[in-house]
Amino acid sequence: MNLHTYTKLDATDIAELIKKKEVTPREILKLSFAQMEKVNPDLNAVVHHRMDKVLEEAENFSNNGPFAGVPILLKNISQSLKGEPITSGSSLFQSSIANRNSYFVDKILKTGFLVTGHTNTPEFGLKNITEPRIYGPSRNPWNTDYSPGGSSGGAAAAIASGIVPLAGASDGGGSIRIPASFTSLVGLKPTRGRTPVGPGAGRQWQGASIDFVLSKTVRDSAAMLDALQVIQQSAAFHTPLLPGSSLDILGKPFTKPLKVAFSTASPVGTPVSDDAKQAVLKIVKWLESEGHVVEERDNGVDGVQLMRNYYLMNSGEISGLVEQVEQAIGRPVSEKDLEIESWLLNEAGKCVTAAQYSASLASWDNAAAQMADLHEEFDLYITPTNANIAPKIGELTHTAENEENLREQMKKAVTSAEKQEIIYEMFLPSLTYTPFTQLANLTGQPAISVPVHLSEAGLPLGVQFMAAKGQERLLLQLASQIEQTSLWVGLEKLPYYKIFK
Repeated sequence: MNLHTYTKLDATDIAELIKKKEVTPREILKLSFAQMEKVNPDLNAVVHHRMDKVLEEAENFSNNGPFAGVPILLKNISQSLKGEPITSGSSLFQSSIANRNSYFVDKILKTGFLVTGHTNTPEFGLKNITEPRIYGPSRNPWNTDYSPGGSSGGAAAAIASGIVPLAGASDGGGSIRIPASFTSLVGLKPTRGRTPVGPGAGRQWQGASIDFVLSKTVRDSAAMLDALQVIQQSAAFHTPLLPGSSLDILGKPFTKPLKVAFSTASPVGTPVSDDAKQAVLKIVKWLESEGHVVEERDNGVDGVQLMRNYYLMNSGEISGLVEQVEQAIGRPVSEKDLEIESWLLNEAGKCVTAAQYSASLASWDNAAAQMADLHEEFDLYITPTNANIAPKIGELTHTAENEENLREQMKKAVTSAEKQEIIYEMFLPSLTYTPFTQLANLTGQPAISVPVHLSEAGLPLGVQFMAAKGQERLLLQLASQIEQTSLWVGLEKLPYYKIFK
């Protein structure tokens, strides 16, 4: 197999070739690392690799899992591998070495994947771009002047550029779906409680965040859903296991027409580009041509208030994290230790009361009830994944002057409300790009981004589908049908770029 062929294959293809003994895991690993060495200097997708270790592991490899011998990259936050660095994109943890695997990684290893390293992520996964101070920006293979998104931006860039066919990712506010949309990948966020969390944590971001993967194809995401779903007794949230195989429903017609609601309006009142609207309307037209019933409908959720409660949670979580770090290192964490977003969230979090935090989480439940009512009438809810094509590198990173102004504002703020307002305004430029994805995180619903639009600028955009809790297979079934149409913007449409030469 040559490098060009390798970069076109998905994980299922590679696993099948290995099973047939047409190629060995070691040969595949060498191709993966050859591609990494070629493209990573431009893309900065991979921040740590373990070439020598994994090549040695492949020598006597005997795993019989469904993806035995296939290379995978993990995300450099929450997806720890014993003995390897895990920094969460923060200089605070630049010397951190994992003392054990995360439960998610244990599941990944059980499927047979060979871990080749970790991908770039913003500090603590807080942003929808991937430009951490410690490693620098990851870049979009479609155009390296642009971001691949975040927080799983390094993972998305690694897959779209052919380094690996599939990579570990996580999604606490859109961090799988946002980069999937910006790089033309499949981005499934499963139902809350579907995949492992921990150890040492029964929930991530109070259940808003879930670990899963980014992939090239719907079948890879379907197979990984089956492989990674779990009933975990130590976890705070559970969802019933899906019976049988998710692969069995791919490509199959629906037994009856779907009823689908859609909206192209930003839930926080920010602008939505014509490209994003066109992407949704193309899907609406196709659905109608397939006999499904489609209706434009507002979901009834107060998007602005929901985002304010989301940021309040972020404030409390980061403040709690900083307290833990201070106890561990035996000194206060300073402004210089953290990037501006983390520092301001920490400062705001110090003023969040237990009552405020409790009320904030209650609003998530109210939104979940509203969406459950919507899904009593509609099978699916469709929106743009992102409101615009990817931002340029540096566009959403604060200048030194902006950072200083934000610090001064926070120091002058007295009340919790004033501090939360600063947080909202700080994130608003980023939120303007990605206002649609957070809803599914807070309600716990599954959602998927599928690549269906290419802008005149040559950059892709996805459309997001949301379903009721536990209905991932409905999303996958529809996505697999779209994958077989001309609507699908696959990686074969990526401009002929030196990474594929």
